[in-house]
Amino acid sequence: MSKSPPQDPERLLRRLEWTVLRRLDGVLQGDYRTLVRGQGLDLADLREYQYHDDVRRIDWNVTARMQTPWVREYHEEREVTAWFLLDLSPSVDIGNAERGKRAVATEFVAVLARLLTRHGNRVGAMFYGEKIDTVIAAKGGRRHVLSLLHRMQTRAPLAQSAATDLGEFFGAAGDIMRRRSLVFLVSDFVSAPGWEDALARLGRRHEVVAVHLVDELERSLPELGMLVIQDAETGEHLFVDTSDKGFRRRFEAAAAKRERELQLALRRAGVDMLELSTGEDLVDAVLRFADMRKRERQSPTAVRPLRQETNA
Repeated sequence: MSKSPPQDPERLLRRLEWTVLRRLDGVLQGDYRTLVRGQGLDLADLREYQYHDDVRRIDWNVTARMQTPWVREYHEEREVTAWFLLDLSPSVDIGNAERGKRAVATEFVAVLARLLTRHGNRVGAMFYGEKIDTVIAAKGGRRHVLSLLHRMQTRAPLAQSAATDLGEFFGAAGDIMRRRSLVFLVSDFVSAPGWEDALARLGRRHEVVAVHLVDELERSLPELGMLVIQDAETGEHLFVDTSDKGFRRRFEAAAAKRERELQLALRRAGVDMLELSTGEDLVDAVLRFADMRKRERQSPTAVRPLRQETNA
């Protein structure tokens, strides 16, 4: 379990603004709308149908009166309210202090929250340990982002807890979020089973992106001889021989199976997945997110898991 003194939020955010946000600005070239869509549509005008117009926007009442097809035109509501649902249960503290899952989650929240708030949107957060124990109301501005980061960094890791129940987390969060929002579920999805239905209900009301936190050691073990491995959730210890090739193969197969099952569960719930690995550049992850938004605009019904490409 990683333990480190909290960083100064101002220093952290300033570093990310310089190293990550400036690079994103250069790549996206101001195309901020590829990342964030408005949460509603307001009827703006009616006009005659033209070739290539979406037939789903035909106003049939006006069409019947005018005896020629007319379509509705909409303005997208610009303001977005985004929520970060943060799983901060013990398994998220796996990894080293500088680049563990919690550190990566903190940087992701900092970057996305700043991207959102500097364009006039609001962000809020909920922290989950054994239950939702912290709710940070959605607000705008850089000062609010700093406050959110401070709350994340000064939150003490749980030594151990009961098994994480993401179904309870998603259900309770849905009761709190009244307005339709953009929701980032930031979790390693190490949980008791049965959370899929609660996630599907959340996805029917909100636009949801599952941000899957992954540490590379959870996928494959290096050959380090005899090790004592601790279950981060329960505290249980297990003595393993990492020099055993058969054990390492079984470990990797079990990890691959968990990932396939997670992707299938998210697909069934109608939720997109963005993988956030401790070994990946944060800019690359955010650009994959931008690419996902572009592809969703082209095919709104498509749900594609996004993960770091690996060479076979």
